[in-house]
Amino acid sequence: MKTRHSLPIKILSILITLLGITLLIGGVMLLLAGGSWYYAIAGLLLVPSGVLLWRNRMAGAYLYGLFFIGTLIWTIVEAGDRIWAWVPRMALPAVLALWLALCLPRLGQGVKRGASWLMSGALVLCFIVAIVCVCGPQFSYSSGDPAPDTPLANAHYSDSEQADADWTYYGRDKNATRYSPANQITPENVSQLSVAWTYRTGDMPPADKPNKWAAENTPSKIGNGLYVCSATDNVMRLDPATGKEQWHWKSGVKYESVPYTAACRGVTYVTSNAVPEGQMCHTRLLVATLDARLVELDTETGTPCEQFGDNGQVSVMKGIGHSVPGWLAMNNAMPVVNGVIVTNHEVLDGQARWAPSGVIRGWDVETGAFRWAWDVNRPGEHGEPAEGETYSRGTPNSWTTMTADDQLGLVYVPTGNSAADYYNGMRSDNENRVNSAIVALDSRTGEERWVFQTAHMDVWDYDMGSQPTLMDYPGPDGSMVPAMLVPTKRGQNFILDRRTGKPLSRVEEKSVPTDNDVPGQKLAKTQPYSVDMPHFSLWNKLNEAHMWGLTPIDQMMCRIMYRHSNYKGDFTPPSMGRPWLQYPSYNGGSDWGSVAYDPNTGIMVGNWSNLVFRNQVVTREQSDEEGVFSIDDPRFNPGAGGAEGAGAQAQTPYGVHVSAFYAPFTKMLCNEPPYGMISAIDMHTKKVIWQHSLGSAEHNGPFGLPTHLPINIGVPNNGGPIITAGGLIFVSATTDHKIRAFDIKTGKEVWSHTLPTGGQATPMTYSVDGEQYVVITATGHHFMETPPGDYVIAFKLPHAQDDH
Repeated sequence: MKTRHSLPIKILSILITLLGITLLIGGVMLLLAGGSWYYAIAGLLLVPSGVLLWRNRMAGAYLYGLFFIGTLIWTIVEAGDRIWAWVPRMALPAVLALWLALCLPRLGQGVKRGASWLMSGALVLCFIVAIVCVCGPQFSYSSGDPAPDTPLANAHYSDSEQADADWTYYGRDKNATRYSPANQITPENVSQLSVAWTYRTGDMPPADKPNKWAAENTPSKIGNGLYVCSATDNVMRLDPATGKEQWHWKSGVKYESVPYTAACRGVTYVTSNAVPEGQMCHTRLLVATLDARLVELDTETGTPCEQFGDNGQVSVMKGIGHSVPGWLAMNNAMPVVNGVIVTNHEVLDGQARWAPSGVIRGWDVETGAFRWAWDVNRPGEHGEPAEGETYSRGTPNSWTTMTADDQLGLVYVPTGNSAADYYNGMRSDNENRVNSAIVALDSRTGEERWVFQTAHMDVWDYDMGSQPTLMDYPGPDGSMVPAMLVPTKRGQNFILDRRTGKPLSRVEEKSVPTDNDVPGQKLAKTQPYSVDMPHFSLWNKLNEAHMWGLTPIDQMMCRIMYRHSNYKGDFTPPSMGRPWLQYPSYNGGSDWGSVAYDPNTGIMVGNWSNLVFRNQVVTREQSDEEGVFSIDDPRFNPGAGGAEGAGAQAQTPYGVHVSAFYAPFTKMLCNEPPYGMISAIDMHTKKVIWQHSLGSAEHNGPFGLPTHLPINIGVPNNGGPIITAGGLIFVSATTDHKIRAFDIKTGKEVWSHTLPTGGQATPMTYSVDGEQYVVITATGHHFMETPPGDYVIAFKLPHAQDDH
């Protein structure tokens, strides 16, 4: 009987001893690396505590109590009121303390059972308080100021080019505001939203191939048609009221043509000036495919328009030169301005220095005839290359959605890096001048008008992922000027005069680290910061106290990795001798989901990720030994991807390893939550109105297992927000498979719905017969680790409202 009674103490003593040994060994390693002293001291207390408890000595409990009190004091000093920072520091010690408190009557001379239960009750109460705190909104902030209800411009916004009931463009309008005048659904009635219909595209990844599916699609609604584009560019027209399929065009894109991601973010609606109204192809859908074709379809039948190119399609591979399927792809809605289709394309990251060109081109919207090219290494030359020649290879590509201004006749091109993202020693001056920038081109000629660069000499993959949003904004003299919002992966948000590219927000060039152990690398001494605009990142500089985990062991391991990494703040140079930390990471800040802007109130809304990456440059020999080869090499591993993991960077001296900063065993992210946020900014004052963490831990957890806990931890997200005149923000994007609605004035979450899989896309809204619908494509995302799906889901109120 005595042995059975002491068994809980024996088990507890073993756990405490093992924890102490682990913390002592790791703590010494951390101390030698210049880190915190806490873990070594904790180990010194826990090891004898565990040994004494094994011997049934009350002194073991006293030592543990000393450890627990010391840990609490340390947590208060180091973590303060950051509730998530308490989890790895206090959760496991508190659980062990509760166990020990319950064992006290059986330990040594024992204590009164009442005192033991009192101690246990106090600990349980602490747990309840902590759970209440954790389950509530985390990292919430409100300025306390009322949200503005007046526009920045002199008159309220109206879009005369489309009906209020429609969503014609990828960003809803040509300005890419993602703002809809639909106002039937409000914060007061949104809780009544329910599924109106569900449609399935049937476009799923092959079972015997690596999953690269992530459709990322925002449908378009024009008149009585809703147009959806699937992961591999199949296009469907649906009845917007019922979701019933009206036609279905098959693209014929093969798996081999999928680059990093099978995605079709949107299509472009075009009205022909050459074909009379009422005839086939008077109204058309322009589709840009993963296998590098431009296709125009009749909106009413889905039939290719014979007037365009070769029986409805144009190959954009002319002049590109050497390529293989999957290296070059298109996945965006292309802008049409002044009768010209302007095309960009993705070039798969991490492959080779002399990758296909990032050339930008113009094509006649009626016929598909070539009009011009902007090839940065052929300045002043806007024609196609001569026979036997190609566009300049390896130049910065533009892979995200562009925006155009019809009145100014300009198209705004967000650029990426030259090929070989993490090594710039072989780039030309012209490439360095336009990488990671917004480039304004004349839509009629392809002439470059201006360049605004967001990262100089970029070797961090800070390519431009967001579509610029056009707006009116006060100029230096107070008058309203045509402007644009430029969100970035860095989390910096710039405001530019879109006529000239001159900043309208104050931009400062700040000194950044230039220590460099990569021979041939060229680094800029300063980088641009938008100093009077709020930025989408939590910390100005990462430190050891921001390391995280579920237990003290996780956190200690992350701290050791932090100390063994190269980190000097923003723009820490890529390094070979040891890994370097990148914060914000290339998957931080704003990505292709961009931001939403309400021109009637001047409120900008963005959802963003808060992640750290740990990368390392490696020699060519090491990269080859690891079996990492470029996509055009016969030894290429098709499952290796290209935007993360190991990059070959062939034809340069170096390969690269790129990875999120994970704890080694649990595979939890090493930086402290939240990992996803949503913010509302008053553009009158350039101040945050409110912001808080976005997304729950239901589908995330240690070892990649879902916790199923509705804890608002804030999770990584991909996909953008929309704003409606009803006073709501709709956003999906998160890895917890939810779509949410927020009250734009308060930031309060007022509705959510769990989707069949991840909705890594931007929602849209429209109206039919007096009823407002909200639509999201839920197709999962391989990089975000949400399962593949093929769902298009529409929501509406149970009955039409009469007060809109």
